[in-house]
Amino acid sequence: MKINPKDFQVMEGQRVQLKKYPTTIKPFYKSKDQYKEILARHIEELSDLQNILYADDRYAILLIFQAMDAAGKDGAIKHVMSGVNPQGCQVFSFKHPSPEELDHDFLWRTTRDLPQRGQIGIFNRSYYEEVLIVRVHPQILQGEQIPKDLLSSKTIWEERYRSIRDLEKHLYYNGTRVIKFFLHLSKEEQRQRFLKRLDDPSKNWKISPADIQERKFWKDYMKAYEACLGATSAAKAPWYIVPADDKENAHLIISQTIVDTLKGLKMSYPHADAQRQKELLQIRRGLAK
Repeated sequence: MKINPKDFQVMEGQRVQLKKYPTTIKPFYKSKDQYKEILARHIEELSDLQNILYADDRYAILLIFQAMDAAGKDGAIKHVMSGVNPQGCQVFSFKHPSPEELDHDFLWRTTRDLPQRGQIGIFNRSYYEEVLIVRVHPQILQGEQIPKDLLSSKTIWEERYRSIRDLEKHLYYNGTRVIKFFLHLSKEEQRQRFLKRLDDPSKNWKISPADIQERKFWKDYMKAYEACLGATSAAKAPWYIVPADDKENAHLIISQTIVDTLKGLKMSYPHADAQRQKELLQIRRGLAK
Protein backbone atom coordinates (compact mmCIF):
# COMPACT_ATOMS: atom_id res chain seq x y z
CA MET A 1 0.00 0.00 0.00
CA LYS A 2 1.56 3.29 -1.13
CA ILE A 3 2.02 6.07 1.39
CA ASN A 4 0.60 9.38 0.18
CA PRO A 5 1.77 12.23 2.47
CA LYS A 6 -1.10 14.43 1.27
CA ASP A 7 -3.47 12.12 3.16
CA PHE A 8 -1.96 13.52 6.37
CA GLN A 9 -1.41 17.12 5.31
CA VAL A 10 -3.37 19.99 6.83
CA MET A 11 -4.53 22.20 3.98
CA GLU A 12 -4.01 25.95 4.23
CA GLY A 13 -6.93 27.62 5.99
CA GLN A 14 -8.39 24.29 7.09
CA ARG A 15 -10.19 24.12 10.43
CA VAL A 16 -8.68 21.30 12.46
CA GLN A 17 -10.63 19.05 14.83
CA LEU A 18 -8.23 16.45 16.15
CA LYS A 19 -10.97 14.05 17.22
CA LYS A 20 -11.63 13.53 13.51
CA TYR A 21 -8.01 12.50 12.92
CA PRO A 22 -7.15 8.91 13.90
CA THR A 23 -4.19 8.17 16.16
CA THR A 24 -3.83 4.75 14.53
CA ILE A 25 -4.50 3.53 11.00
CA LYS A 26 -4.02 0.32 9.02
CA PRO A 27 -0.26 -0.37 8.89
CA PHE A 28 1.66 0.16 5.67
CA TYR A 29 3.62 -3.02 6.47
CA LYS A 30 2.54 -6.63 6.96
CA SER A 31 5.33 -7.70 9.31
CA LYS A 32 8.23 -6.26 11.28
CA ASP A 33 10.63 -7.50 8.60
CA GLN A 34 8.68 -5.70 5.89
CA TYR A 35 8.64 -2.54 8.01
CA LYS A 36 12.43 -2.68 8.29
CA GLU A 37 12.69 -3.30 4.54
CA ILE A 38 10.52 -0.30 3.64
CA LEU A 39 12.23 1.99 6.14
CA ALA A 40 15.67 0.91 4.86
CA ARG A 41 14.58 1.82 1.33
CA HIS A 42 13.39 5.23 2.49
CA ILE A 43 16.63 5.82 4.40
CA GLU A 44 18.71 4.90 1.34
CA GLU A 45 16.72 7.33 -0.81
CA LEU A 46 17.03 10.03 1.82
CA SER A 47 20.79 9.52 2.03
CA ASP A 48 21.18 9.85 -1.75
CA LEU A 49 19.00 12.96 -1.82
CA GLN A 50 20.92 14.50 1.07
CA ASN A 51 24.14 14.15 -0.93
CA ILE A 52 22.58 16.09 -3.80
CA LEU A 53 21.16 18.68 -1.37
CA TYR A 54 24.63 19.21 0.08
CA ALA A 55 26.38 19.39 -3.29
CA ASP A 56 23.73 21.61 -4.87
CA ASP A 57 24.03 24.03 -1.92
CA ARG A 58 20.91 26.08 -2.75
CA TYR A 59 18.21 24.61 -0.53
CA ALA A 60 17.96 23.83 3.18
CA ILE A 61 15.47 21.55 4.95
CA LEU A 62 13.96 22.30 8.36
CA LEU A 63 12.07 19.44 10.01
CA ILE A 64 9.91 20.36 12.99
CA PHE A 65 8.56 17.73 15.39
CA GLN A 66 5.81 18.62 17.87
CA ALA A 67 3.80 16.28 20.06
CA MET A 68 2.61 15.42 23.52
CA ASP A 69 5.07 13.62 25.80
CA ALA A 70 5.87 10.00 24.83
CA ALA A 71 4.53 10.43 21.29
CA GLY A 72 7.84 9.22 19.82
CA LYS A 73 9.63 12.35 18.57
CA ASP A 74 13.07 11.12 19.67
CA GLY A 75 12.49 7.66 18.17
CA ALA A 76 11.24 9.07 14.88
CA ILE A 77 14.31 11.28 14.53
CA LYS A 78 16.62 8.40 15.49
CA HIS A 79 15.13 5.86 13.07
CA VAL A 80 14.22 8.05 10.09
CA MET A 81 17.45 10.04 10.05
CA SER A 82 19.75 7.10 10.83
CA GLY A 83 21.22 7.04 7.32
CA VAL A 84 21.99 10.72 6.79
CA ASN A 85 25.50 12.13 6.88
CA PRO A 86 26.01 13.77 10.31
CA GLN A 87 28.07 16.52 8.65
CA GLY A 88 24.98 17.69 6.81
CA CYS A 89 22.43 17.38 9.60
CA GLN A 90 21.93 18.95 13.03
CA VAL A 91 19.33 18.28 15.73
CA PHE A 92 18.26 20.91 18.25
CA SER A 93 16.00 20.27 21.26
CA PHE A 94 14.37 23.29 22.83
CA LYS A 95 13.43 23.17 26.49
CA HIS A 96 12.81 25.89 29.07
CA PRO A 97 14.25 29.21 27.79
CA SER A 98 17.25 30.75 29.52
CA PRO A 99 17.23 34.29 31.02
CA GLU A 100 19.07 35.54 27.92
CA GLU A 101 16.47 33.97 25.63
CA LEU A 102 13.62 35.47 27.64
CA ASP A 103 15.13 38.90 27.02
CA HIS A 104 14.62 38.46 23.25
CA ASP A 105 11.59 37.97 21.05
CA PHE A 106 10.11 34.45 21.07
CA LEU A 107 11.60 33.52 17.68
CA TRP A 108 15.16 34.55 18.53
CA ARG A 109 16.52 31.40 20.13
CA THR A 110 15.33 29.09 17.34
CA THR A 111 16.30 31.46 14.52
CA ARG A 112 19.93 31.16 15.62
CA ASP A 113 19.81 27.44 14.82
CA LEU A 114 18.19 27.49 11.38
CA PRO A 115 19.98 25.24 8.85
CA GLN A 116 22.29 26.74 6.28
CA ARG A 117 22.00 25.91 2.60
CA GLY A 118 22.81 22.30 1.81
CA GLN A 119 21.90 21.20 5.34
CA ILE A 120 19.04 19.45 7.11
CA GLY A 121 18.04 20.99 10.43
CA ILE A 122 15.80 19.19 12.92
CA PHE A 123 13.89 20.93 15.70
CA ASN A 124 12.70 18.59 18.45
CA ARG A 125 10.07 21.01 19.72
CA SER A 126 10.43 24.53 18.35
CA TYR A 127 9.11 28.08 18.32
CA TYR A 128 5.67 26.46 18.23
CA GLU A 129 6.00 25.87 21.97
CA GLU A 130 5.21 29.59 22.28
CA VAL A 131 1.66 29.02 21.02
CA LEU A 132 1.20 25.62 22.67
CA ILE A 133 2.57 25.25 26.21
CA VAL A 134 2.52 29.01 26.69
CA ARG A 135 -1.13 29.12 25.62
CA VAL A 136 -2.02 26.31 28.01
CA HIS A 137 -0.01 27.99 30.78
CA PRO A 138 -0.33 31.73 30.04
CA GLN A 139 1.46 32.62 33.28
CA ILE A 140 4.68 31.82 31.39
CA LEU A 141 4.15 35.06 29.45
CA GLN A 142 4.83 37.01 32.63
CA GLY A 143 8.44 35.83 32.52
CA GLU A 144 8.99 36.89 28.92
CA GLN A 145 9.43 40.59 29.73
CA ILE A 146 6.79 41.65 27.21
CA PRO A 147 5.21 45.09 27.81
CA LYS A 148 1.89 44.63 29.59
CA ASP A 149 -0.07 46.57 26.97
CA LEU A 150 0.98 43.93 24.40
CA LEU A 151 -0.27 40.97 26.42
CA SER A 152 -3.91 41.09 25.35
CA SER A 153 -5.33 37.57 25.41
CA LYS A 154 -7.60 38.57 22.51
CA THR A 155 -4.77 39.29 20.10
CA ILE A 156 -1.47 37.79 21.26
CA TRP A 157 -1.98 34.33 19.76
CA GLU A 158 -3.06 35.64 16.36
CA GLU A 159 -0.07 37.98 16.40
CA ARG A 160 2.24 35.08 17.16
CA TYR A 161 0.67 32.95 14.43
CA ARG A 162 1.25 35.83 12.02
CA SER A 163 4.90 36.12 13.09
CA ILE A 164 5.39 32.39 12.52
CA ARG A 165 3.67 32.45 9.12
CA ASP A 166 5.80 35.42 8.07
CA LEU A 167 8.99 33.69 9.21
CA GLU A 168 8.20 30.49 7.33
CA LYS A 169 7.20 32.40 4.21
CA HIS A 170 10.49 34.31 4.41
CA LEU A 171 12.41 31.04 4.79
CA TYR A 172 10.64 29.52 1.79
CA TYR A 173 11.59 32.40 -0.48
CA ASN A 174 15.20 32.09 0.66
CA GLY A 175 15.45 28.38 -0.15
CA THR A 176 14.52 26.70 3.16
CA ARG A 177 11.74 24.14 3.01
CA VAL A 178 9.92 23.74 6.33
CA ILE A 179 8.20 20.39 6.99
CA LYS A 180 6.21 20.14 10.22
CA PHE A 181 5.07 16.92 11.89
CA PHE A 182 2.52 16.67 14.68
CA LEU A 183 2.69 13.16 16.13
CA HIS A 184 -0.93 12.52 17.04
CA LEU A 185 -0.98 10.25 20.10
CA SER A 186 -4.04 9.05 22.01
CA LYS A 187 -4.25 9.75 25.74
CA GLU A 188 -4.60 6.04 26.46
CA GLU A 189 -1.49 5.16 24.44
CA GLN A 190 0.44 7.84 26.33
CA ARG A 191 -0.69 6.23 29.60
CA GLN A 192 0.53 2.82 28.44
CA ARG A 193 3.91 4.25 27.40
CA PHE A 194 4.30 6.03 30.73
CA LEU A 195 3.62 2.74 32.53
CA LYS A 196 6.32 1.02 30.45
CA ARG A 197 8.76 3.75 31.41
CA LEU A 198 7.95 3.21 35.07
CA ASP A 199 8.32 -0.57 34.79
CA ASP A 200 11.63 -0.48 32.90
CA PRO A 201 14.55 0.74 35.08
CA SER A 202 16.48 1.76 31.97
CA LYS A 203 13.66 4.16 31.04
CA ASN A 204 12.83 5.56 34.49
CA TRP A 205 14.76 8.72 33.65
CA LYS A 206 12.29 9.47 30.86
CA ILE A 207 9.38 10.22 33.22
CA SER A 208 8.80 12.77 35.97
CA PRO A 209 5.89 13.99 38.11
CA ALA A 210 5.63 16.98 35.76
CA ASP A 211 4.76 14.64 32.87
CA ILE A 212 1.83 13.25 34.85
CA GLN A 213 0.74 16.73 35.88
CA GLU A 214 0.59 17.84 32.24
CA ARG A 215 -1.87 15.03 31.43
CA LYS A 216 -4.46 16.99 33.40
CA PHE A 217 -4.30 19.65 30.69
CA TRP A 218 -4.83 17.21 27.80
CA LYS A 219 -8.00 18.89 26.49
CA ASP A 220 -6.38 22.31 26.70
CA TYR A 221 -3.39 21.07 24.71
CA MET A 222 -5.65 19.55 22.06
CA LYS A 223 -7.44 22.89 21.66
CA ALA A 224 -4.10 24.71 21.43
CA TYR A 225 -2.86 22.26 18.79
CA GLU A 226 -6.07 22.56 16.79
CA ALA A 227 -5.82 26.35 16.71
CA CYS A 228 -2.10 26.24 15.91
CA LEU A 229 -2.27 23.64 13.13
CA GLY A 230 -5.17 25.40 11.44
CA ALA A 231 -3.58 28.85 11.67
CA THR A 232 -0.04 27.98 10.57
CA SER A 233 -0.28 25.21 7.99
CA ALA A 234 0.49 26.61 4.54
CA ALA A 235 1.17 25.16 1.12
CA LYS A 236 4.76 26.36 1.44
CA ALA A 237 5.17 25.17 5.05
CA PRO A 238 2.68 22.34 5.66
CA TRP A 239 1.75 20.53 8.83
CA TYR A 240 1.33 16.76 8.70
CA ILE A 241 -0.81 15.08 11.37
CA VAL A 242 0.85 11.68 11.79
CA PRO A 243 -1.04 8.87 13.59
CA ALA A 244 1.47 8.02 16.32
CA ASP A 245 0.02 5.12 18.33
CA ASP A 246 1.92 2.79 15.96
CA LYS A 247 5.51 4.03 16.06
CA GLU A 248 6.67 2.00 13.05
CA ASN A 249 3.84 3.26 10.87
CA ALA A 250 4.64 6.84 11.94
CA HIS A 251 8.28 6.35 10.92
CA LEU A 252 7.23 5.25 7.43
CA ILE A 253 4.86 8.19 6.95
CA ILE A 254 7.48 10.69 8.11
CA SER A 255 10.30 9.23 6.01
CA GLN A 256 8.12 9.09 2.88
CA THR A 257 7.10 12.72 3.39
CA ILE A 258 10.72 13.88 3.68
CA VAL A 259 11.79 11.87 0.63
CA ASP A 260 8.91 13.22 -1.47
CA THR A 261 9.70 16.80 -0.45
CA LEU A 262 13.36 16.42 -1.42
CA LYS A 263 12.41 14.81 -4.72
CA GLY A 264 10.24 17.84 -5.46
CA LEU A 265 13.19 20.22 -5.32
CA LYS A 266 15.05 21.19 -8.47
CA MET A 267 18.42 19.92 -7.31
CA SER A 268 21.40 18.47 -9.16
CA TYR A 269 25.08 17.90 -8.75
CA PRO A 270 27.06 20.96 -9.90
CA HIS A 271 27.72 20.92 -13.65
CA ALA A 272 31.34 21.15 -14.72
CA ASP A 273 31.76 23.74 -17.50
CA ALA A 274 34.55 23.58 -20.09
CA GLN A 275 37.02 25.42 -17.90
CA ARG A 276 36.29 23.16 -14.94
CA GLN A 277 36.57 20.02 -17.08
CA LYS A 278 39.94 21.21 -18.33
CA GLU A 279 41.05 21.78 -14.74
CA LEU A 280 39.88 18.31 -13.70
CA LEU A 281 41.70 16.73 -16.64
CA GLN A 282 44.95 18.42 -15.59
CA ILE A 283 44.47 17.17 -12.04
CA ARG A 284 43.87 13.65 -13.31
CA ARG A 285 46.97 13.69 -15.50
CA GLY A 286 49.02 14.81 -12.51
CA LEU A 287 47.65 12.02 -10.34
CA ALA A 288 48.11 9.42 -13.09
CA LYS A 289 51.83 10.16 -13.24
